[in-house]
Amino acid sequence: MRREIIAGSAVAVLLLTAGCGAAEKPSSKADAVQPAGSGKQLGAYGSDGGSGYGAGSGSGYGEGSGADPAGGGGQSGPAGKLQVREIANVGSGVADGDGFTLYRFDKDTAKPPKSNCEGDCAKAWPAVPADDASAGAGVDAALLGSVTRADGSKQLTVGGWPVYRYAKDTKAGDALGEGVGGTWHVLGPDGKWAAAGKGAAPGTGTGTEMQGHGTEQGGAAKEGSQEAAKVALSVRKDARLGNIVQNAEGWTLYRFDKDSAWPMKIGCVDSCTDTWKPAPLVDKTQVSGIDPKLIGSVKRPDGTEQLTIDCWPVYTFTGDKAPGDVNGQGKQNLWWAVTDKGKKAAG
Repeated sequence: MRREIIAGSAVAVLLLTAGCGAAEKPSSKADAVQPAGSGKQLGAYGSDGGSGYGAGSGSGYGEGSGADPAGGGGQSGPAGKLQVREIANVGSGVADGDGFTLYRFDKDTAKPPKSNCEGDCAKAWPAVPADDASAGAGVDAALLGSVTRADGSKQLTVGGWPVYRYAKDTKAGDALGEGVGGTWHVLGPDGKWAAAGKGAAPGTGTGTEMQGHGTEQGGAAKEGSQEAAKVALSVRKDARLGNIVQNAEGWTLYRFDKDSAWPMKIGCVDSCTDTWKPAPLVDKTQVSGIDPKLIGSVKRPDGTEQLTIDCWPVYTFTGDKAPGDVNGQGKQNLWWAVTDKGKKAAG
C-alpha cells in the first residue's frame, strides 16, 4: 500500500511539473524564494536606496505617462511632403517628409474626425500639424484634411483619422509605436492600419477596415476600437529585447528572479509592491501572440490573484513612464521583461 501511495505522489508531481514545464527553477539554495507571506524583506538583494526591489526610478503607477520627445522623432514640426515607406513586418505605412513613421489611434474617430489623445498622451504621441502637409508619391491628396484639437490647433488627418508621431521613434524608419496598447498602429496611405491589408491587425483577427462604425466618443467607441480594447495581453517587438509582453494599455510586464515558478512562490511582498505592481488576471481568450496555455494565476499572501505567464508571477513597473518603456529591464539583475514564451528577455 505504501509503495502505491508513493507512486501516486510521484505521478501527481510529474503532472504538475508538466503544467509548468517551461519554467526555470531557482539555480541554488542561496537564491531560493521565501514562502509567500513569510514577511522576509528582500533588501539585501538590491542596491538602490535600501528596498532592494528596484525602487528609486519613480513612483506612482503610470504617473507622467508622456515620454520626453527631446532628441527623438516625437517632434511636433511640420509634416512636409508625406511619403509611403515599406515597414518590416507591418506593410506600407505613411511617413513625414523626414521619414518618421506616422500613426493613428483606435480611440479617435474618423466620422466625424476627433482626436482623443490629450495631455500626457499627447506628450508620448505628438499630434502632426496640418499646416504645410502635402501629398507625395503614393498618398492621395484628396484624403488629407485637418481636425481642430482642444487647444485650437489644427491636426493633420488622413482618411479622417488624426495623425501622430511617436516620441520613442528616434530615427527615420523606426516603427516602435506599432501595436502599443493594442490601439496604436502605423498609418496606411488610405487611412487604414498599415497592417490591415495583410490581415495582421492586432486584436481583431481579421485585418479588415473598421471605419464607418463610429459613434460619439464617450459613449460606445467604434466597433474596431471595442475589439482592440479586448486584447488584454499582446506582444510588442522591442528593438533591443525582441518580442515582449505588454498589457492592454501598453505597459511592459516583468518577472522577478526571487519569485519561483515551481513551486509557485511570491518573493515580491510588502513595500516591493509599491514599485512593482502585481498584474491582474486576464481572460485567456483576450490574449494575442501568446499561447493561452501559458496564462495562469497564483494566490498572493493577501488573498488576491496575480497573473502568471509560464507559471511566473508578472508585474508592471512604476518606473516606466510611458507605454512601451522598459526601464525595469535588468533592475538589480533580478527583474526582466517577459518574452512571448514566458522567458526572461535578454539584453
